Amino acid sequence: MSVYAALVRTVDAVVIAALLGVIMIGLGFLLLPLLYLLEWAGGKLKAAPASAIRADDRSLPNVLIQLPIYNEPSRVVNGLLHAVAALDWPRDKLCIQILDDSDLENRAFTERAVALLCERGFRAEHLVRNDRHGYKAGALAAGLAVSNEPYVAILDADFRPTPDWLKSAVPLLAAHLSAGFVQSRCEFSNAETNWLTRAQSLLFDSHFLMEQGVRARAGMLFQFNGTGGIWRRRAIEEAGGWTADSLCEDLDLTIRAALAGWKGLFLLNPPVAGLVPDRVRHWRVQQRRWATGFAQIARKLSVRLWQSGWSVDRKLQAGFLILYQGALPVIALAAAALLVDVILRRGGMPPVGPIFAAIFILFFPVVVGMTLPPYLELKRGGLGRYILTVCSLPPLILYLSVANARPIVAAFLGRGEVFKRTPKNLGEA
Repeated sequence: MSVYAALVRTVDAVVIAALLGVIMIGLGFLLLPLLYLLEWAGGKLKAAPASAIRADDRSLPNVLIQLPIYNEPSRVVNGLLHAVAALDWPRDKLCIQILDDSDLENRAFTERAVALLCERGFRAEHLVRNDRHGYKAGALAAGLAVSNEPYVAILDADFRPTPDWLKSAVPLLAAHLSAGFVQSRCEFSNAETNWLTRAQSLLFDSHFLMEQGVRARAGMLFQFNGTGGIWRRRAIEEAGGWTADSLCEDLDLTIRAALAGWKGLFLLNPPVAGLVPDRVRHWRVQQRRWATGFAQIARKLSVRLWQSGWSVDRKLQAGFLILYQGALPVIALAAAALLVDVILRRGGMPPVGPIFAAIFILFFPVVVGMTLPPYLELKRGGLGRYILTVCSLPPLILYLSVANARPIVAAFLGRGEVFKRTPKNLGEA
């Protein structure tokens, strides 16, 4: 066999293996729409929501709200504190922590704003650190160390809860003694800015209703999203607290809490409004950080998950949750290997016709199954608008696959990554 023929066969094998990997990932996602359809057919989606739990003010527990910020514009800080001050919760049972890692020159406004909250009768604390060790995880841990409230709500700077958020979420969490956290659905106030924000809104609706909601109702592992959620302090402590050895401290804590015996709850309404990046380069920064963080968690916890006492089924569920970002380098590898193969064959196609047909057949039920039910349930618009938005997803996913393949592989190999904030247009914050 010539060297050329051996090279072609090797590349053929890589193409086939990568494409089969894409099929396996697609089949993993297909499970969620199937479970959603079973719920819909059984009438479970019309059942009374668990969020209907209400409690008298006198029986409400003490709650700590942690607000990690870093060099945020004054209007963003002001909007955040205004939304938190409007929460319907007894002031004597609410402690507000502004965890300010900002540079010295950016702390003055926040200090004044916190003083005004205190004058209005709120228990508000402005906590600053001399360094940003551990970034967000470090700030959250520092705040926990000087507080004792049993429930801990977390909001990023650009998120705005509705006044009834705590009264919808905290009683739900308190009523389920095995639950370590409750995650609220997030919406985005700038979703209509452009085609990119509309695409992200569609993806996030899919994430919260199909991934988070379906998994939660099925008793499967799902993640805390880092904002718009409330933790039971005991669950954080039993999981080992916040750690800063990855860029996804939220997923890290979720997995460790689950290993300690805690589950999560998902709250569909009321949603917590935030912002998404409105430029591709900013979105790429965010997605790179998340993808790298997932890879770091996979490297850190995969062995521990497999050695746990969980059933094989639950181990596979958890494994898919922390490994699915690996789809990006697999897609990139498939695209690159296919291109090389076509070049080596002087324009001819490798013998992957049946695999391409399987991917094509699988693509529509996965993409439509993951995005159309949330689009309809949340009444996002007409069918034409949906088709235009969903057609923008494949090129975005391919772009991410190529752009983020290297950092994901590097993270799997143990190479560190510096935390980078997501730049956003904060005009609506």
